[in-house]
Amino acid sequence: QVRLVESGGGSVQAGGSLRLSCAASRSAYNADCMGWFRQAPGKEREGVVTIDRRGTTTYADSVKGRFTASRDNAKMTLDLQMDSLKPEDTAMYYCAAGPYGGSGCRLLARSFGVWGQGTQVTVSS
Repeated sequence: QVRLVESGGGSVQAGGSLRLSCAASRSAYNADCMGWFRQAPGKEREGVVTIDRRGTTTYADSVKGRFTASRDNAKMTLDLQMDSLKPEDTAMYYCAAGPYGGSGCRLLARSFGVWGQGTQVTVSS
């Protein structure tokens, strides 16, 4: 069964930190690409970071230098360390898995076919 389960969301003040974790089934973890996406109310789902099986990452400009993604092969998890959080980071965060696109792991939601149920992150000013 292909499965992704997110955890670690919550509420934090601006400048604070949160760590999200995505537990994957083996088939999901072995996908070419995994990633974190987020969706705020009334907005489209946007890519936060993608990571391939070698650990190569692609970050959205809005989170570069603040967020760090990492894979734990023993636990089959994809983690997202979020530091210096801003109110505009408030969103539902989703873990995803999928195949390579034409140019690697792109920050495009339509490139990913497996999704978790999401975890809410709320940052207050």
